[in-house]
Amino acid sequence: MLQHLTIDPEFESKIPPLREEELKQLEENILADGVVINPLIVWNGVIVDGHNRYHILQKHPEIQFTTYEKTFPDRYAAIAWICKNQLGRRNLTSQQFKYLMGQQYKAEKIAYGGDRKNNAPKSSYQNGNLILKEKTCERIAAENGVARNTVIRAEQFANGVDAAEEAEPGIKQEILTGNIKPTEKAVAAIAKAPPEERPALVQQLRQAKEPEKAEEKPKPRRSAAETLQAIQDISDNMLQSNGEIDTDDICYELEDALDTMIFRWDTCLENNREQRSACRDGIRSLTDKGIQYLKEMRRTT
Repeated sequence: MLQHLTIDPEFESKIPPLREEELKQLEENILADGVVINPLIVWNGVIVDGHNRYHILQKHPEIQFTTYEKTFPDRYAAIAWICKNQLGRRNLTSQQFKYLMGQQYKAEKIAYGGDRKNNAPKSSYQNGNLILKEKTCERIAAENGVARNTVIRAEQFANGVDAAEEAEPGIKQEILTGNIKPTEKAVAAIAKAPPEERPALVQQLRQAKEPEKAEEKPKPRRSAAETLQAIQDISDNMLQSNGEIDTDDICYELEDALDTMIFRWDTCLENNREQRSACRDGIRSLTDKGIQYLKEMRRTT
């Protein structure tokens, strides 16, 4: 049965690797038990949880194991589940926590309506689910006991980590394990830079130091009712200044708001092509209003 299972490199890359001593201990426990107690969780034969156990089984094919099949609508929903599942681990570094939370947020947004970078919403996406997408950030924040802006920054951080890894393989592990401690802003900047500039910026990460400050700690995971109340509290307070927001938070908030607007327009128009021409005048009026607002904002900023 082992030969029918496969590893998806992207899925595996989301899972923080065990330290050498942790992997050794896991192998010793499996050999002592003579069986893998916890099932490997799979989706269409692809492992979504249990990669380390799978690699140990490859070395010891005589060991018995079981699998549990999960169902996901697409690979992005699977990635979101992987990240959320890993966020339940207690031994994560703060960098791993941010990375996983950012990857979950990114994957869920894509799963809800397509890759916004490609401006290609899924045709099967229903307009009523826009509310779910808009609440994604608040829900993830509530589930992990952090502020909404922390989730937005986490996505920027995760994008930066992946861009840095593309420029210099191996740097991701150094960042996430805390071997090097660049600032969150420096990491996020990698993804926003042109590809030819990224190698030099990656080298600068080794010199950048995370400032000594009290870092927001994840709070105990909430019940469903507590999560819903926390989402409501975040929604009520997100437009109110409490003195804790900084300049980066403002830019991240505005960027996410603009990204959401583009997403909603693309999704609505994609799913209502037949009615698009009938409301052309209304669309043009709204675009004129938006353009005038942005022009005035640029002029006065």
